[in-house]
Amino acid sequence: MTDPDVVADIETLMDAAWPAAEREESGWVLRAASGVTQRANSVWVRSEPENTTHGRLAALRNARLWYRSRRLPVIFQVFDDRHYDALNAVLDGEGFTRQSETLVLVRDAGAESLEPDAGVEISAEPSAEWLELWWGVDGRGGEAGLAVARGILEGCPALYALVRDDDGGAAAVGRLAVPPVQPRWGGLYCMATRPEERRRGHAARIIRALLSEGQARALCGYWLLVMASNAGARDLYARAGFREAGRYLYRQERPKRHLTGC
Repeated sequence: MTDPDVVADIETLMDAAWPAAEREESGWVLRAASGVTQRANSVWVRSEPENTTHGRLAALRNARLWYRSRRLPVIFQVFDDRHYDALNAVLDGEGFTRQSETLVLVRDAGAESLEPDAGVEISAEPSAEWLELWWGVDGRGGEAGLAVARGILEGCPALYALVRDDDGGAAAVGRLAVPPVQPRWGGLYCMATRPEERRRGHAARIIRALLSEGQARALCGYWLLVMASNAGARDLYARAGFREAGRYLYRQERPKRHLTGC
């Protein structure tokens, strides 16, 4: 299912759409954001500093020191692509885990004209209401974590969609990231619906409204990320015209156990 040409572009778009607060680039891109989200606290292997096992082990030692100084684990974002085979062999030898398999779904702009939905509120910044709903459904951590997450969101131009329930409260939200890089694609992120408001069509309305906004900006395509285990969300996105172009997972170093006297 992997489309190497599409995924190569989307790796760059994904990095721009979810920017980490700190980064160091030396072929491998080391990213950190106080531990808020795996993506913003992982290594992206944009290119190899040295295409040898020795070179990868040296780069891994540097990554360990960099993350250790920030009290973070070493995590790699590894795509299902032959480009990553040699790295996987090194990580296997070092005992890195495999977790959080995620699908990369894509959709072209399409010829269908999408009309705006007046019932979906669109803004250029995440309101306090938007943030509260998203973080309450999808967040990890308290106010400090939310402050870091907000910095990640605002690090890339984006549109924020919100649908209200019958009483006027926030029911569902979504985000369309529009990185200022080529090709001009939009990324759907932060899709979240309050549990009691699910199965009422809110998410489908948000997707359609954000695609309409993208169409008005002449975007040529869209991507989104969904956990492979989330069958319900995968069905929703398939109905909206998204198809799988690739997948990735996170590889994390196992914590070292220190010997005790017991």
